[in-house]
Amino acid sequence: MSNHDPHLRTPSGKPRLRSFGIALDGTPGPFNALTDVPGVSVGYTMLISGDGPLRVGSGPVRTGVTAILPRPVQELATPVFAGVFSQNGNGELTGTHIIEETGAFNFPVTITNTHSCGVTRDATLRWMHKVLPAALDSGWGLPVAAETYDGFLNDINGHHVSVDHVAAALDSASGGAIEEGSVGGGTGMISFGFKAGSGTASRVVAWQDRRYTLGVFVQANFGKRHNFTIRGRRVGPELAQPAIREGTPRAEKGSIIAVVATDAPFLPHQMKRLARRVPLGIAMTGGYGYHSSGDIFLAFSTANAEAALAPSGRIARAEFIPDVDIDPFFDAVVQGVEEAILNALVANADMTGRDGNFVPALPKEWLKEKFG
Repeated sequence: MSNHDPHLRTPSGKPRLRSFGIALDGTPGPFNALTDVPGVSVGYTMLISGDGPLRVGSGPVRTGVTAILPRPVQELATPVFAGVFSQNGNGELTGTHIIEETGAFNFPVTITNTHSCGVTRDATLRWMHKVLPAALDSGWGLPVAAETYDGFLNDINGHHVSVDHVAAALDSASGGAIEEGSVGGGTGMISFGFKAGSGTASRVVAWQDRRYTLGVFVQANFGKRHNFTIRGRRVGPELAQPAIREGTPRAEKGSIIAVVATDAPFLPHQMKRLARRVPLGIAMTGGYGYHSSGDIFLAFSTANAEAALAPSGRIARAEFIPDVDIDPFFDAVVQGVEEAILNALVANADMTGRDGNFVPALPKEWLKEKFG
């Protein structure tokens, strides 16, 4: 583990947005990460190999899988109250039907590339049966698995993400500071024509005499360069360079998946309300939900575990913050999403993938000059 301030750098020393002195709204948690929500953990498997022309099944490979555990392993069968929202449905997040029906889900969440979404879903069931067999011995599972497209850099039709890779991400999930940028499912992702991928942030929200945490995780793979905005300043037009270089033509296939977690007690309809505010944070960076973009969002609360189990034969009771007091949590969602996306861009480096396709990183010297 690095000794760096986790607000300024990732565990491996990559810069985060705050290292450039950019003023941001709200109060972050200790690690400014999804994992600031107690009991929530994140793990990655990253797959990078090969260079040169695409040979389907061989590479080059620029992909991976992200695992998000909403509760500690031994508690993963306990549902979390949840809500989902699709701003633009050109993408996939499995398990949405039962979340809409019951307002809850259980088991880990995985995020990967578009053509590996089914593998990660099924591998999650295999992993759960191994680590917590009682959760599946007399029932079924409908895991949440999400995707964005990495085919500009990655041999996406080679199906390189395996059951073992998913298990490795799940096994490695931990709390505390986590890596960002080209890691996990974000390995081959692009935003605004810059290298992007995995990003996270958190906010502490005071309510009455209590303090709650709201964390955000994004897999950012969306946006057109000319719309790119940092803290209200539309910087895209002055960033024509460095540009993507294409060995093969690039089609617009952008998406963003966002996961919002909180320990604040909210009911399922309130979690859906939080998920509906994610697009506002995306818009702060210049994302407008274009046709080919799968913009799909999940929000869950780790509170009310006993009520979420809904025991048979007796009344279940849940606590919740009144809807009239929810606005500060809306603020936290918008602030966290904006910062998480920018962290995914900042904590990154140039990447060359299949057919010599090249994606530049957001220039750090330019950031220092304009915002430092």
